Amino acid sequence: MACYTYILYSEKTDRYYVGSCQDMEIRLAQHNAGRNTSTKAGAPWVLRYSETYPTSQLARARETEIKRKKSRRYIEYLISSAG
Repeated sequence: MACYTYILYSEKTDRYYVGSCQDMEIRLAQHNAGRNTSTKAGAPWVLRYSETYPTSQLARARETEIKRKKSRRYIEYLISSAG
């Protein structure tokens, strides 16, 4: 089963959220339903970027790599390069 690393954007809070999951549609719906305290205030979230991996371990590793950069500029670079 494919797994994903994704970046969501909230226009309401002007913030990005980086995560990983196995089903993007379900996960986005969970974020927008307020099921996560860390993303509840930003709903509605919009998917801006995603990468596909063969395992959840690889998707989580990529999520960690992006988060460790702590860089909005890097996130925006990823989004723009996917265009």
